[in-house]
Amino acid sequence: MAAQFCPTCANLLIIEVGRSSTVAFRCRTCPYIYKVQEKLTAKHPMPRKEVDDVLGGSDAWKDVDQCDAQCPNCSHSRAYFKQMQTRSADEPMTIFYRCTQCANNWKEG
Repeated sequence: MAAQFCPTCANLLIIEVGRSSTVAFRCRTCPYIYKVQEKLTAKHPMPRKEVDDVLGGSDAWKDVDQCDAQCPNCSHSRAYFKQMQTRSADEPMTIFYRCTQCANNWKEG
């Protein structure tokens, strides 16, 4: 891969695309130009972060109450529910449900 810095003055090179899709790295302060002769690619796989369950995981649903609510996934009529303040204090609380049969989560409000 081409150097990202000018070998003459050590400034950062900028990418310049020509009329016929020619690509070159050019220095802003001196006349140095590096013409790209071949396609340059590099892949850097980034490790994925583990996503936290905002509802607290399966242990958070262990001691919650049940109510009559129809699951949008399996149409079962019973669900666990809990309320959480997800917006500002002057807004109503959001009600989260978890189906007692298929463990599908959904919210209201």
